[in-house]
Amino acid sequence: MTGRARAAAAALACLAIGITATSKPAGQTSAPTWPTPLAGPPSIPEFWSTELLEDYELPLATRSRTPAHVSRAYYYALPERRVFKTYPVYHPDREPAGYMERLHAAQPELVFDASTLRTEADWIAAGQRVFELPIDVNGPILRPSQVRDAAWYARHRVPVAGDGTMPFARWVVREQGKVELGNVACAMCHTRVMPDGTVILGAQGNFPFDQVFADDIPNIPSAVMTLVAQALIGAPWDIETTTRLAAMSPAALRDAWAAIPPGVIARQGTSVFAPPAVPDLIGIASRRYLDKTGLGRHRGIADLMRYTAMNQTMDVLGDYGGFVPDAADGRTRAEPGRAGFSGANDRYSDAQLYALGKFLYSLTPPPNPNTSGALSGRGEQVFARSGCARCHTPPAYTANALVPADGFAVPPAHRQRYDVMDVRVGTDPALTMRTRRGTGYYKIPSLRGVWYRGPFEHSGSVATLEDWFDARRLRADYIPTGFKGGGVATRAVPGHLFGLTLSPDDKAALIAFLKTL
Repeated sequence: MTGRARAAAAALACLAIGITATSKPAGQTSAPTWPTPLAGPPSIPEFWSTELLEDYELPLATRSRTPAHVSRAYYYALPERRVFKTYPVYHPDREPAGYMERLHAAQPELVFDASTLRTEADWIAAGQRVFELPIDVNGPILRPSQVRDAAWYARHRVPVAGDGTMPFARWVVREQGKVELGNVACAMCHTRVMPDGTVILGAQGNFPFDQVFADDIPNIPSAVMTLVAQALIGAPWDIETTTRLAAMSPAALRDAWAAIPPGVIARQGTSVFAPPAVPDLIGIASRRYLDKTGLGRHRGIADLMRYTAMNQTMDVLGDYGGFVPDAADGRTRAEPGRAGFSGANDRYSDAQLYALGKFLYSLTPPPNPNTSGALSGRGEQVFARSGCARCHTPPAYTANALVPADGFAVPPAHRQRYDVMDVRVGTDPALTMRTRRGTGYYKIPSLRGVWYRGPFEHSGSVATLEDWFDARRLRADYIPTGFKGGGVATRAVPGHLFGLTLSPDDKAALIAFLKTL
């Protein structure tokens, strides 16, 4: 795969995490004011081995395609990533005078050294630096010329923070006099700029990731784009999707990616036809399953470390029943350091992953402007009366369980091993039945923070809660307000019938209550 192809592939390999702006963003936990020293160096758990990964990850719906990931020896043969100091990117009309000149004069500075971390606050702060760490520079998604072009911001409606920063990427200095644009940090997908310019770290992001990527597709040779698509969304056992992709022209592929709105992303292992909404990582410590499909169990920080490493981007090296997404021939895994997919040739250190986990666990929601009142109080009664708490159980407002998708037969052993509820909600099963992340289940999402999130549904098909409770979405002539799909004018958004038959007053009250959570 060429350098450009590797760049294009890495563009969609983003794990949902977040980035910082120059001012303190909402949603970021303040570092503890007490610098309490730890009793000693933390015990960083072992997290990567064949046995541990098999215990952590659910089998796929097509069980024979459940991946065998790289061995411990392979993983630790990869070099560790180095964490350099990064700097904010400003909208060109808001950049301070002389800013780039100062960056060109700056010395490269490594900002992660586990031996210097003495307190819990130290580990959290170091984790934020890992959160901001790009795994590529000057592409694959963003190039310096783009972020310094005001017309580019306008064309893609790129959100800008109140302090003038574009908080989805950062400048990095790895050599004096050479300023590079960091790409595909965890932060690129999990930073949200609110309408008032507030930045929320760890939230469902709103950078137009796939729409920006789509601009480059016409410039990628078709043979290379075939390899990119294979690494990102290939699942050859899904014959219908594979045939559909093979028949698409570059223009049709561009339209398919361009149709994916901010807050949704065709990350590796999913589908451009059924992409997942970006998850909100605030409150992740209380979630038992990771990914929309519950692909990864979450029992503590070691599982979160596995999930992060897998998404940045060890999963493309997995052997899915004879199919290796990264492999040029689709079968032969590259030797360590010789993969085609960016991010698959190096790794986070164990200490970096541990610090990142500490940072993510520290995130708290921003102040909620929706205060309780008579209407929301009535909505809480509607919530209780309608039985919503069965699946969205307080205080986390999720039962932390899995629900089987239509067409999936739950193996008896799963009921003993996993948290499976005997309920089917009838939502579109494509993401969990036809992709490399498809387990046959969807996890029950938490309703915490819905006031700052969106679009909703596992593929982000509707923009607002009001749209979700609109019964018209079940009709074939419905125009989805979120993700539609390339070349799609209308389609139904099926399933989750709960609440659709409420009176308009009860719906308004219920939505008012949900927005206070």
